[in-house]
Amino acid sequence: MNVILGAVAYDPKVVTIWEGFKLYFEKRGLSFDYVLYSNYERQVEALIDGVIDIAWNSPLAWIRSRRLADARGLSVQAIAMRDSDCDLASVIVVRSDAPIHSIADLKDKTVAVGAVDSPQATLIPLAHLRRNGLSPGADFTVQRHDVLCGKHGDHIGGERQAAAALSSDKADAACMIESNYPLFESEGVLRPRSTRVLASTPLYDHCNLTAGPAANHLEHFRRLPLEMSYPDPEVRPLFDLEGLKAWREARLQGYGELEAAVDEFGLL
Repeated sequence: MNVILGAVAYDPKVVTIWEGFKLYFEKRGLSFDYVLYSNYERQVEALIDGVIDIAWNSPLAWIRSRRLADARGLSVQAIAMRDSDCDLASVIVVRSDAPIHSIADLKDKTVAVGAVDSPQATLIPLAHLRRNGLSPGADFTVQRHDVLCGKHGDHIGGERQAAAALSSDKADAACMIESNYPLFESEGVLRPRSTRVLASTPLYDHCNLTAGPAANHLEHFRRLPLEMSYPDPEVRPLFDLEGLKAWREARLQGYGELEAAVDEFGLL
């Protein structure tokens, strides 16, 4: 059986990653190919329509896949995720010298976020602020940075622009995934020690490999990623590009924060 996977081309390295995985899988007897999409919306539709068997989905694309499948009386299944997709948090960052010491102090301020469809830099942190008493657009101004919408913030371009807005005093706070905070400091987007974390969101999970309604007899595919080992010289460069040390069995309990945010903001 030929397994077709869909992935979103948010960066040129995506080609290198999936060419490498394709070679690895085919060496182990799996007939495998991939299709690249420019946005997650098109990829989700292809998954539900049976054009592809598997989708490498953002967390928002996972939720959309599941809800679209439910609406059509179909089903999808999350089958694997990276170790680096588990137990993440977003942070709300302010300048070190700002008289902002609690979420309540953001009232009447400007909060910079990423793209409208970024789970990590927009949806989850804004929902966190709302649950802590501040309504976006009413109690504070939301400054969006809609870079490459449809890619669900994977490219982090809007997130980086939000950090730059904070650094240049164009915003009072900026939202970003926790792991990008030190990255933006190392890039010089945020000057070291010039900012601090005001608040962190509850933990959540990120991407997963989603099997669609057309996916059958996937036992071979399920097994191969889980058997990959980071010390393997064939695997390690691909893992480094994709940002993981190991594939794990997928879990669903880490999507509650995003599910709630999607409902709160009516995104889907």
